Amino acid sequence: MSDAGARDPYIPPSTVDGEGPASADVVGAALASAARRAGIDPASGKTTGHVVWSAMGGWRGIAESILPSLAFLLIFTFTQQLLWALAISVGLAAVFTIVRFAMRQPASAAIGGLVAAGGAAALSLWTGRGEDNFLWGFATNAIYGSALLISALVGWSLIGLAAGFLMGEGTAWRQDARKRRAFFWLTIAWAGLFAARLAVQLPLWAAGDVTALGTTKLIMGLPLFAPMIAVTWLAVRAVYPARAEAAEPPAT
Repeated sequence: MSDAGARDPYIPPSTVDGEGPASADVVGAALASAARRAGIDPASGKTTGHVVWSAMGGWRGIAESILPSLAFLLIFTFTQQLLWALAISVGLAAVFTIVRFAMRQPASAAIGGLVAAGGAAALSLWTGRGEDNFLWGFATNAIYGSALLISALVGWSLIGLAAGFLMGEGTAWRQDARKRRAFFWLTIAWAGLFAARLAVQLPLWAAGDVTALGTTKLIMGLPLFAPMIAVTWLAVRAVYPARAEAAEPPAT
């Protein structure tokens, strides 16, 4: 029996055959477009290192991701001044956004960071608790993790949708058992990352330990995101070997 015809024990059989919902095409195309904007495009011929670096946004993206949270952590830890810690954190996010606009560069990530920082700061000021500055992050981790988990369990892996449209085959990957398994486990792994963040950080929030909470947020952010991007990229290339080879730049 061919691999494409084998039954996948991880995907409900009723979801394998037949035409997929039109919404899957919309979601897949949107995910693929977002991946390309982030520099994740198999047709670009980039190495794994370049892809990870692009996905993180380079030095500027790393700074935008880390500095606001790091500033809040350091200022609050050493001064216990919640207002100042929040003001400087949100101020840094605003500066990053303004710089991107001034340089006429894509500012969607910076705007998202500014909105998240502002919303979290407002909630923390309202409750007067420094640990509540992290509640927004808990919500996004829960939403992303749940969406990924559900998509895998119902047979429409979000990783598969993104990869399928990036590789130019839409949802045809669902007819290949090897690809379905790979995308299923990749999606489960990403959902596990978001779940792990919640499992580690929620008890620290309940204990009111702002220093430990801020530290673990930084440790479980980009340091875990980068290897996950690398593993995902390598796995996608492995299940599309012919196309991956075609995308490689010619040897000189």
